[in-house]
Amino acid sequence: MHSYFEIKICETHFKGKLYFCDMNRLRKLLLPFSIVYGSILALRNLFYDKGWFKSKSYATPIICIGNLSVGGTGKSPMIEYLISFLKEDYKVAVLSRGYKRKTNGFREVKINSKAEDVGDEPLQFKQKFPEIMVVVCANRQEGIEKIRIKADVILLDDAFQHRKVSASTNVLLTTFNDLYVHDMILPAGNLRESIRGAKRADLVMVTKCPEKHSYAKLQEIQYILNLRSEQKIYFSKISYDESIYGISETLPLNYLLDKNFSLVTGIANPKPLVEFLKQNQFNFEHKKFPDHHYFSNSEIKNLKEKEIILTTEKDFVRLQPRLNKFAIYYLPIKIAILKSQENFFKEYIINEIENFSTKN
Repeated sequence: MHSYFEIKICETHFKGKLYFCDMNRLRKLLLPFSIVYGSILALRNLFYDKGWFKSKSYATPIICIGNLSVGGTGKSPMIEYLISFLKEDYKVAVLSRGYKRKTNGFREVKINSKAEDVGDEPLQFKQKFPEIMVVVCANRQEGIEKIRIKADVILLDDAFQHRKVSASTNVLLTTFNDLYVHDMILPAGNLRESIRGAKRADLVMVTKCPEKHSYAKLQEIQYILNLRSEQKIYFSKISYDESIYGISETLPLNYLLDKNFSLVTGIANPKPLVEFLKQNQFNFEHKKFPDHHYFSNSEIKNLKEKEIILTTEKDFVRLQPRLNKFAIYYLPIKIAILKSQENFFKEYIINEIENFSTKN
């Protein structure tokens, strides 16, 4: 578990010797800052809970997808999964802040929008599901006001801590191997707020479960999370496509088996993808960048060292325009709800929408 500042074991050469910094010691040094930050957040949440700070409710069903930690839990695949089955019966809109975009204010995402104008994930949503509305606006209240009459349901991306909006359903994500209960608040850990914040969730989704898992392990996680009786819990795993996609062609993933290619990632947690490719005997060089990284001209030039680049779908919308005419492909990722739970999960979400709509 790394801190938000991605503190790594530091190597220091001094008089011919190699010294390694103690990660636990570094984390302990940051703990006082976490206590101060956590206290401020706890006071803020208390003011919202008591009604001293106001949260605005809307007549339109709003499903908030978020987490307690900083990135890497699978929010984008979760949103895409919700879109995939809700769009058949509802007019779906996605509202995101458009993280790291270079524009301000409200903006509707078009298929031909630029990632730097709307953010990489919103552009990914729009290109994959062109029939739905995708908008970006840091002011979530303003964004909702502008789209609510055009939508039957709004998916609110990464807004669990955005308490100025009262969502009708709060979905909280946490990963199988890095549960929020085992983490600490920033900067010593990765949590945006205390684990007590999980009490606001209506549903907790444990993501990135391994293919082979025991029922006993799932029961253990449910026990560790210690949810309230009315809170639902579901489990999901990562599923990779069998094909890779370029700007104008689709190839089987196995096409890369005898190729020496670069894997370029600018996501919070590329480890599952790296392990998947290694387990399937692919030969590649991994070039890792920070989440939502915008590549410099020199970095783009260096990426061309290999003849083929494989990347993630989110990175593709940022990289492809800069590598036009270059052999660059992305490998889509999906989440799959464990089969025994999938229908129950879909029924729960639909019931939440219908019950809320009936009351309003």
